[in-house]
Amino acid sequence: MSSAENVLRAAAFGARDVPEPVGERVLAAAAHRAGVPALERWLAAVVLGARGRYAAATTVLEPLTRHGEPVVASLAATALASQRRQLGGHAVALALDGLGLRRALDGLDSRWDDPPDPDGLDARGALADALTGLAADRVGMGRTAEADALLARAARVVAVTDCPRSAVRLDWVRAECALASGRAGDSISPAKRAWERARDGAGVRHQAKSGLVLGAALAASGEDGKRKRAAEIVGEALATARRHGWRSLTWPAQLLLADLHPECAVWNHSRVTEELTELLRSTDPVGRRLARTSPWVPI
Repeated sequence: MSSAENVLRAAAFGARDVPEPVGERVLAAAAHRAGVPALERWLAAVVLGARGRYAAATTVLEPLTRHGEPVVASLAATALASQRRQLGGHAVALALDGLGLRRALDGLDSRWDDPPDPDGLDARGALADALTGLAADRVGMGRTAEADALLARAARVVAVTDCPRSAVRLDWVRAECALASGRAGDSISPAKRAWERARDGAGVRHQAKSGLVLGAALAASGEDGKRKRAAEIVGEALATARRHGWRSLTWPAQLLLADLHPECAVWNHSRVTEELTELLRSTDPVGRRLARTSPWVPI
């Protein structure tokens, strides 16, 4: 593994702090320089998406979805699907995750016996990402029974990946599916498991996202003590996201805090509007259209 790939993995998953100037230089080179390995370009796009630079990320990911190496193409399709989903475009994400599933299956026979990648950037991890993404798309579209079936399939793949990132993402969607099904109490266990697993080894960015999922689950319980704890966890996640520049997480965190602190709701909602307006300036036209027409994005 090259030193550039190591730095990009750290920046993509938050495994350790990367000095911002070094991270930006490596990021620019990986995204735009000819001859950079496809996986490094994919990692650069993940970093760009996490920072809310969706237009730049899309420019890198779209060509990779047509890459000849099936695992890379699958990872690119599901990463782009995730970014579309973050902007409320679940139906568009569904098609991309379907492409990711097809490409993952294309590479399964030839790559299944490869040594496991620690971040799930292999055939099994790509398959887990696609199935989990398809379940998340169904949740956003209100098709929770279909999501449950896909989560069961994803769980069987995650069980053989031995990858904390895949396991954490699976539990995010399990919690979201329970919330969408009106089973708030059932959402807390997978959300808490994701939060604990992320703290044990899935990376700082996944810790922050897991904090938002757990905060939403605790808030939905309606109990004062759990809502107070939710506010603390979401506040910590927001601080982490701001420190690392993960703008894809800051506005959802601010939106959660508006619900958890009704006395400051107007101020928090105004911050959400400001952050989303700024975010959309760095988003491609398709992403902007999805955000502006989605019931999930308050813009």
